[in-house]
Amino acid sequence: MIQSQCFLSEIPVLCQKLKGRCVFKKILVANRGEIAVRIVRACSEMGIKSVAIYADADRQALHVKKADEAYNIGADPVAGYLNAHNIVNLAVASGCDALHPGYGFLSENPELAEICARRGIKFIGPKASVIRQMGDKILARNAMTKAGIPCTPGSDGNLESLEEAVALATKIGYPIMLKATNGGGGRGIRRCDSEKELLSNYDRVISEASKAFGKPEVFIEKCVVAPRHIEVQVMADAIGNVIHLFERDCSIQRRNQKLIEIAPSPQLTQAQRDYIGGLAVKAAKAVGYENAGTVEFLLDSDNTFYFMEMNTRLQVEHTVTETITGIDIVQEQIRVAYGLPLQYEQKEIQFRGYAMEFRINAEDPKNDFLPSFGKISRYYAPGGPGVRMDAAIYSGYVIPPYYDSMCAKLTVWALDWEDVIARGRRALDDMLIYGVKTTIPYYQQILQHPDFKNAEFNTSFVETHPELTNYANEVPPDVIAAAIAAAIAAHEGI
Repeated sequence: MIQSQCFLSEIPVLCQKLKGRCVFKKILVANRGEIAVRIVRACSEMGIKSVAIYADADRQALHVKKADEAYNIGADPVAGYLNAHNIVNLAVASGCDALHPGYGFLSENPELAEICARRGIKFIGPKASVIRQMGDKILARNAMTKAGIPCTPGSDGNLESLEEAVALATKIGYPIMLKATNGGGGRGIRRCDSEKELLSNYDRVISEASKAFGKPEVFIEKCVVAPRHIEVQVMADAIGNVIHLFERDCSIQRRNQKLIEIAPSPQLTQAQRDYIGGLAVKAAKAVGYENAGTVEFLLDSDNTFYFMEMNTRLQVEHTVTETITGIDIVQEQIRVAYGLPLQYEQKEIQFRGYAMEFRINAEDPKNDFLPSFGKISRYYAPGGPGVRMDAAIYSGYVIPPYYDSMCAKLTVWALDWEDVIARGRRALDDMLIYGVKTTIPYYQQILQHPDFKNAEFNTSFVETHPELTNYANEVPPDVIAAAIAAAIAAHEGI
């Protein structure tokens, strides 16, 4: 019996050796929520032990339960996840040889990558110098311009004063976007349609930039009105191989926060797809990129692409790319970080069908998307053909109020556009979350809209259709009956 157990424990290692994929022994996941669960699962499939971290508020979180080891990082719900030195110290102390930052928190912080390098921990992501370069919007724009990547007209550097901002905006022409140079995640961005709005927003963006990113640096670029938001997933190894995994359409968004993501874009021709994929590869090569990254573009009404930014990390919406290509991006990240070459050449990358991801947020769309944190009394995950769930919730789980409102991601796949919409409707109907408000019924309204069905939408879709929040809050009779029965049982002590 002992011999059998020993043999079974060695199977993952043997599998790695047989495939020529000897990789890290233990990885610390420097994140929380569903992305931490996602990384833990990738590690498990690769025979790699995983280490989770958690604040007191996350003591009962799913990533803590799924990881091989878990360590508390303090009472403060946020500070522990942002303390790069302590996290790397923990990685060293727990015997990890690599660290995966996920997305958010420290994922695009070059200091974390530098600390990892000094302590002998492999950072699963690009080099610190590249993170720093592409995180600075001015440096990124200049690098892309030099590489021949089309960029929107705007500042050559950071703005020195409000007067300079007004003069440049007048030259470029309104509307303009006032942006934090080191921004991300939709923060530190204001559209200004007139000089009056620029005057009122300038100090506000400076303040947001200082609070969110520690630097009061801002710049201006021409606003592309009602664009389509198209991004390209790239993968690169340490020996110079760069490929793209096609594009994602992220045009359905609210206040610069993505809601629904689609791969490939139903709004592009094959010629446009080839063109933007080539631009993304060119952009990645221009900065010596390694690991997974995303090059984001805006597509205007004249079908002109403009570089927007590069995210030097794993994206929330990577699931749709995995679904249409069959490539596990997280596992490929780990292999590349270990020093192995990409497993695929560009000519081998193909896609099939359409995939759509819904960010299930604990929010009340009927109440201006007010966060709805609290206890999930019951949770039923959808299933069936072409359905994938990435979640960190379960029945009885309490969604803490300290973090992003996204609590799950639903990804659906089908061979054609009409069928993926139908599958999305069915899967959203299957998914039941009780105890908190969610964006599920709102997404059902979007899927039924004629413009969405016809694949004719842009980043202004949500704001131009406020009527989509006017849905009825109907509770099915069986749900009411179940709730009454549960209450009676609880009262009677059954």
